[in-house]
Formats: sequence, structure tokens, C-alpha cells
Amino acid sequence: MSGPLADWRPARAPGHRTLEGDRVRLEPLDPSRHADALFAAAQGPGADPNLWRYMPYGPFADAAQLRTWLGEIAASTDPLFLAVVDLTTGRAGGVVSYLRIHPAHGCIEIGHIWFGAELQRTPQATETIYLLARHAFDDLGNRRLEWKCDAANSRSCHAAERFGFTFEGTFRNHLIVKGRNRDTAWFSLLDREWPHARNAFEAWLAPENYHADGRQQRSLAALR
Repeated sequence: MSGPLADWRPARAPGHRTLEGDRVRLEPLDPSRHADALFAAAQGPGADPNLWRYMPYGPFADAAQLRTWLGEIAASTDPLFLAVVDLTTGRAGGVVSYLRIHPAHGCIEIGHIWFGAELQRTPQATETIYLLARHAFDDLGNRRLEWKCDAANSRSCHAAERFGFTFEGTFRNHLIVKGRNRDTAWFSLLDREWPHARNAFEAWLAPENYHADGRQQRSLAALR
């Protein structure tokens, strides 16, 4: 909807701060503390063989190579990288980031999302996205949260829709990644949509939504 915005104030940029949840903690990336655990999660025994398929980097030869790469990106503010630490194990099991940060327009994206096999399709993974969205809207004051991925990456597209993002279209021949064409699927979640999405996240993550064996009672889509 076009038109003037009443009382609009620019959003704030995210800083290198920790976001604390009930199941995970999102910490500023620290190669000395996180590299070994992240390498084990991404490329150790039982790792997801498709983890790096749609990422512009990886896989890595060893933990030392990953540590070097983490050292190159840790101080960046856009993208701003965070390690996903599982509070049960105390180990970093994935990476997320904020990027394309435009406070003047109230627009921010989450991306560079990769979870080791143990984090995939878990309440910890969902809480990670909830913490990022909550911080972007409630703390930083953004109007728009974006999610973009390779249009061929069905897992990422389905995840965006599950989390309440709206598909906006495909940018054809958008990028070349690892020598292949990438058509990019665009998704967004707006500030006026966030209260409803936030309520669904919180209801899904609540302890009463789980059976004693850990199975969910109601899906996130059903709650939304």
C-alpha cells in the first residue's frame, strides 16, 4: 500500500549481541569457540550430505579451513553472523545471519541459514527463526523481514512458508552460484503480519504443545 507513513522512524541496525531463547542461544560468531562444533555438525558423522548444495560456500576441507573462513566473516556487520547454540548440549550446531540491512526503509533479511543434521526440523530450529524475527520487529522496529533462496531449494521454500512468510515471486537468472544459474525465490513477512505470526510461534513453542514423547500436538501452520 502506497502513501505517507504516520510517525515513521527508521529502524535500528542489529549489533553483535546475543539473543537468548528457551532452547537455543544465538551468539556472535566466534571462530575460536564455535569452529570445531560447527564443522562436526556440518560435516562430521551423520551430517546432511545436501547441506552445502545451495550455499555459495562450502563444503570445507577440515575444521581449520572452516575456522579461517569464520574468521573472515565474524566481524562483518552486513551480513551479521550468529552461531546457533543448543542449550541442551551447549554446542554450536548451525549459523544464521541478518543481511541487506536497510534501517532507513525498515527492511532486513535473514539468510546464510544452515543447520547441522541434529538441528534440522527441531523446535530449536523453529525457535531460532522466531528469535530472529522477534528481534527484527519488536526490538529493531523493522517493517519488512525478507527470506530469499534458490528457487530449486524446496526445503528452504517450504520452511519460509511454514514460518509465515509470503511468496512474492521469482527473480529469474538472478545469480551465478558455484558455476550454476540461480533463480531466486523471494518471501517476506511484514510488521502488520508479525503479531499473528508471533502468536503462532509462541503457541507452537510452548511446552503444552508437546506430548510427553516430544511430538507436537498442533502444527505451526494449524496454529497460524
